[in-house]
Amino acid sequence: MSDLRRRIFGVGANTPDSTPASSRDPSPAAQRDSTKGDHLTVLPTEKVEKLHKKIKKQGTRRRTIWIFALGGLFGIFVAGFFASSNGGLESLADLAGLSNMNLDSILDVLPAGLIREVQDLQSREKDAVNYDSFAIGLQARSEGVSAKYPVIMIPGVISTGLESWGTEEVSRQYFRKRLWGSWSMMRALVLDKPSWKRHIMLDPDTGLDPPGIKLRAAQGFDAADFFITGYWIWNKILENLATIGYDPTNAFTAAYDWRLNYMSLEIRDQYFTRLRNHIELAKKVSGLKVVLLSHSMGSQVLFYFFHWVEAEGYGNGGPSWVNDHIESWINISGCMLGALKDLPAVLSGEMRDTAQLNAFAVYGLEKFLSRQERAEIFRRMPGISSMLPLGGTAVWGDHLSAPDDKPGQNLTYGNFLSFKQANSSQNSPGNLTVDQALPYLYKHTEQWYRDATQRSYSHGVAHTRKVVEDNQFIPAKWINPLETRLPLAPDMKIFCFYGFGKPTERAYFYRDDPATGNRTSDAVMIDTTVSTANGFVDRGVVMGEGDGTVSLLSTGYMCNKGWKIPRYNPAGIKVTTYEMRHEPDRFSPRGGPNTGDHVDILGRSSLNDLILRVAGGQGHLIENTVYSDILVYADKVKIYDDEAEET
Repeated sequence: MSDLRRRIFGVGANTPDSTPASSRDPSPAAQRDSTKGDHLTVLPTEKVEKLHKKIKKQGTRRRTIWIFALGGLFGIFVAGFFASSNGGLESLADLAGLSNMNLDSILDVLPAGLIREVQDLQSREKDAVNYDSFAIGLQARSEGVSAKYPVIMIPGVISTGLESWGTEEVSRQYFRKRLWGSWSMMRALVLDKPSWKRHIMLDPDTGLDPPGIKLRAAQGFDAADFFITGYWIWNKILENLATIGYDPTNAFTAAYDWRLNYMSLEIRDQYFTRLRNHIELAKKVSGLKVVLLSHSMGSQVLFYFFHWVEAEGYGNGGPSWVNDHIESWINISGCMLGALKDLPAVLSGEMRDTAQLNAFAVYGLEKFLSRQERAEIFRRMPGISSMLPLGGTAVWGDHLSAPDDKPGQNLTYGNFLSFKQANSSQNSPGNLTVDQALPYLYKHTEQWYRDATQRSYSHGVAHTRKVVEDNQFIPAKWINPLETRLPLAPDMKIFCFYGFGKPTERAYFYRDDPATGNRTSDAVMIDTTVSTANGFVDRGVVMGEGDGTVSLLSTGYMCNKGWKIPRYNPAGIKVTTYEMRHEPDRFSPRGGPNTGDHVDILGRSSLNDLILRVAGGQGHLIENTVYSDILVYADKVKIYDDEAEET
């Protein structure tokens, strides 16, 4: 939540995360020769700061007017928010005439002068940063980079919009409206929460749509370019791709319903069949293989697809299909070994963003959407559980140590869940490793959740070639790169681009939920009373290395070590890693051109430059670039080369 507030509203822009521009790495693109072609203007830091100060001064009066005018409207919602749970908010909205509210209706009743003031303010602020729009694409184009290979993009978790196609009475008001990823979602959540939950959660028994409900992933570039108005996801990449010649004829977004488990993506939506057809059509039209871009969970989806498309009885493409059709796979911030924050989310409906809220905010959140409700929602989205941590103690450590423990660290990351011993409870589970935390999760969740998760996903390690090859025939293993191999595609190239250097959730302190007094499925919570002065433990969350969302071990291990082990990469596919240090711009709520944040990295200058060069046929010029300690950590992971296992 703190990150979301910073990104949307700019809160905390002057935090210690900010890094002076002088420490930043240059873009991997060659420097522009100003004697050739069109000129690109780069503003010095001093001029940008002066421009920001000028705009801030001119906009103060306008901001005051805007805040005053909307204060009354916001007050209505605050009153409704803390109203009783017996429909008070809906009644209040009806009384205020807001039940059919949208942005256009708000603008209709605001004074024209106020709207002009706001539009003028937005225009002036936009002018301050417009010099950076399309700059990476223009730079690459001026150096001869142009569209070459067809590009297909696979978004990450929650970034694809979900729209209602149901025609039953309960859904008609939402027909073709997005109940995830739009202001319609916010309105439905606030004014009609029970109906929104009924639409967004899948059936626990089938893992598919509940009776009478039909939500589907939005399609096209609109599916993932923005989450809500103004909050971009893939938009910056699309802008720069377009600058070097990409358009809907040679670029495509393969959006999917991220709530579904991976086999259900094919059963309900024929997602993998359609993805295969798009790739084959792109190659047929262009005569060239395809470049695939995936982000976050999208990298797991794509890894699963590589197995599906080859397998007899599934994609039926045979062992050569990937090599015949895929030029390169660009893996952006891929959570190849899962996301640790996924486990507390489905266990107790919590993560760092909720644990760090102040008492007032916690009260409001719990009253509106409690921990129990959040956990229920996460569990009823089986796709979310594909990101439970993979590799067990071999990757994430044991009670004695973990690969990414720092020298002198007084708590090991290997104790993933540490339970506080309550005076009234003698059955505290104590400290749990990742291997122990998964059974604990299954024991304290519903039977249907345990059965569905264990049936769909596997979290272990295959230590021999024979086991890896046998697992090629087991779909539940296909998400796990430690139990299955890369495709037999020696001509394909893999590029791993990810951020690091931003504090990231690594372990948790837990306790009994005092509201229940005993440990049941939802009766534990993050112990927010545990903190350390140096920030190592922050309100019950133990911080480690990563991109703010995914641990460095998850984004970096397979790219730097795992896929160098022959049983996991028998074709010897070349894997190139390019790490990007998190160095946020203190003037930008989204981190600016040098952010390494898990989502905001999609707008990073150097990432966009790298993508354009791979798509334009210059990927062979990108060199392996590693700044973090991932190689040190990888050597401590207890997964060994084939030869070491045989001896």
